[in-house]
Amino acid sequence: MSAASQPKSGATFASSKDGTRIAFAKSGRGPALVIVGGALSQRQGGEPLARQLREHFTVYTYDRRGRGESGDTKPYSVGREIEDLHAVIEQCGERAHVYGVSSGAALALRATEELGPASVRKLAVYEPPYGQGEHAFNEQKERVNQLVRSGEPGQAAEYFLSAVGMPAAALDTMKRSPEWPAIQKIDFTLAYDYLVLGNGAVPNEVKNVRVPTLVMNGEKSLSFMGPTTQRLAELIPSAERKVLPGQTHQAAPEVVAPLLIQFFGQG
Repeated sequence: MSAASQPKSGATFASSKDGTRIAFAKSGRGPALVIVGGALSQRQGGEPLARQLREHFTVYTYDRRGRGESGDTKPYSVGREIEDLHAVIEQCGERAHVYGVSSGAALALRATEELGPASVRKLAVYEPPYGQGEHAFNEQKERVNQLVRSGEPGQAAEYFLSAVGMPAAALDTMKRSPEWPAIQKIDFTLAYDYLVLGNGAVPNEVKNVRVPTLVMNGEKSLSFMGPTTQRLAELIPSAERKVLPGQTHQAAPEVVAPLLIQFFGQG
């Protein structure tokens, strides 16, 4: 088991294989459940869902590499991000259920392929953003990388959020919010998310996921999410798919939580 420490700030840290400190929070009771956040998220973003789940599970939320209080040992690799998740699972003291959102869902899929049933009991994913089309994906990836290399903090996030469909008015509101400075500090991690997504297509390697898996998408989400989750459900051997009525790419915790409680509570 990787070592954990708790400094005065109150965060708990696991040590990843390369020595990077990964900050996590733990709450609740019952079987372990790890939430893997998506692009531009930090562990606090998982708190609303964790509150819905903590009477049924011991819920772990964590700062992915380069975000929040976690470290960012260079060079980045997807393999190191998988090791980070493994380090958090080791802190559970048992195999864990894993729930991934957006790019965190893609990371959870890749980690489960590698770690297997020895570490992951069941997997649930919400809208891993595969399948939007090669041209659109490559254009976004190239522009994000360019802005990360040479732009001002926040420019990559502003471009990304606009590219994935956030209305201009909503983006302006976000830029004026108290959360924006934190987003500016971590928008370089968008380059990491694009590496997690590979070439942007649904990877055939998901057929190597050998744990029961729930694949979900929102009824009112981006148009490519439905075909993407359908394809994932077809490829993953022990998968089921659910479409969440009325939900967008930002699914409401009170809608997701009952599905996770039911799925992770079975068997």
